[in-house]
Amino acid sequence: MCAEAADRREPAAFRTHDVRLEPIAAKVFAGERLDFGEGLALYASPDVLAVGWLANHVRERLHGDVTYFNVNRHINPTNVCVAACRLCAFGRKKGDPAGYTMALEEAWETAASGYTEAVTEFHIVGGLHPDLPFEYFLDLIRGLKERFPKVHIKAFTMVEVAYLARRARLSIEKTLIGLRDAGVDSLPGGGAEIFSARVRSIICDHKIDGEEWLETARTAHRLGLKSNATMLYGHIENDEDRVDHLVKLRALQDETGGFQTFIPLAFHPANTPLDHLPVTTGLTDIRQIAVSRLLLDNFPHIKAYWQMLTPKIAQIALRFGADDLDGTVIEEKIYHDAGATTPQGLTRKELCRLITEAGRIPVERDTLYHAVMRTEDSFTVAV
Repeated sequence: MCAEAADRREPAAFRTHDVRLEPIAAKVFAGERLDFGEGLALYASPDVLAVGWLANHVRERLHGDVTYFNVNRHINPTNVCVAACRLCAFGRKKGDPAGYTMALEEAWETAASGYTEAVTEFHIVGGLHPDLPFEYFLDLIRGLKERFPKVHIKAFTMVEVAYLARRARLSIEKTLIGLRDAGVDSLPGGGAEIFSARVRSIICDHKIDGEEWLETARTAHRLGLKSNATMLYGHIENDEDRVDHLVKLRALQDETGGFQTFIPLAFHPANTPLDHLPVTTGLTDIRQIAVSRLLLDNFPHIKAYWQMLTPKIAQIALRFGADDLDGTVIEEKIYHDAGATTPQGLTRKELCRLITEAGRIPVERDTLYHAVMRTEDSFTVAV
């Protein structure tokens, strides 16, 4: 229904003082794909309002005024990590007093605690622990499924999957099959960072490289597991690195159709070895949302992740190409360890207010973007 409503909208007269945007606008209105050079022009344009206007046109063509959110809970089973990424404030080395690893019962209790509304999604990511066996993670997922059979489990980044495969001496495919059979329903998009080998060697050289990340996602999609995709921006990357990242994601989406949502993640330098870098500006954040919407023509959704952007910037992003705010979250650790000052969670009521005041229509969804219908003490999913 949203798409049908959006199709009836005729583009208003497009105006810009940046002549480079005029041929780009013509392609956007015609539904044609933008190329690498046009991506660079979008990043370079001083007319960010015009860039946002074009992105909003695409957003409304796809989704009308609808904005999605969900009721989710983040679970980070461990922050112990063998990697030493310069972008990370979350991970701790084995033996560090600030390190932690949840016992299985503790993780299951965490899933059940701290929130009265029924969640529809558990979002599970953590460190690359040097000692935890693959069976720990399988048991974690099995236990959650037994206790919360209606909750969708979105668990383990491509980086974690590749690490678990190496530790268990399994192929990526067999590792993913094991996780899927234990109860993993889809994968989050973290760990992609920036695919550029030059940048990756500086900020996260302990992680799998960009091609391995893409190949792991390709395998997951082939096995029927949907995933998200991310890009970390605002550190040492340049515009060419950003466009390269988006174009590579777009190419894989052409091949598999397995990505649901793209989430641009603003880098938080506090408490990391890169804390000398400035934080991103609001202008950079909303431009990144807009460029993502315009280049990723085959991604259904663009998320303005309020935890990293702040609720205020995320709200503005709903007019710059974003159609999703993420969810209630509850007890997010990774970005707060890096100095995020946003709340640990928002209620359904608060999310609906943000969306409504932006002139959009809030729609609660599950992880696969089915509408969620709630009564006082239960929910149903409209498939």
